[in-house]
Amino acid sequence: MQRFAAVIRLRPEKEPEYRALHAAAWPGVLAALKRANIGNYSIFLRDGLLFSYLEYTGTNYAADTAAIAVDPVSRDWWAVTDPCQQPLDSVAEGQWWAPAEEIFHLD
Repeated sequence: MQRFAAVIRLRPEKEPEYRALHAAAWPGVLAALKRANIGNYSIFLRDGLLFSYLEYTGTNYAADTAAIAVDPVSRDWWAVTDPCQQPLDSVAEGQWWAPAEEIFHLD
């Protein structure tokens, strides 16, 4: 199992919408994540920053996440969630969420 974390800003005026969307996350989006071997997925909010954490149990993360990227339901989901978010200044070109480096873990 691999752990992944990432950070992005939440646009303050979009917080109620973003919370409502995630309170009723679309079943097709959840199914796409599970098909991609992603579980124990959480998004936290603090001071305008969204922090995501997920666990990946597959063998090819790049291929599994690429499958999510072409899933029509996931793309529709991103069309409504992306306007709520603002990438950090430090993201690399082509990134949306900024990957976070794991520096400590306790099982």
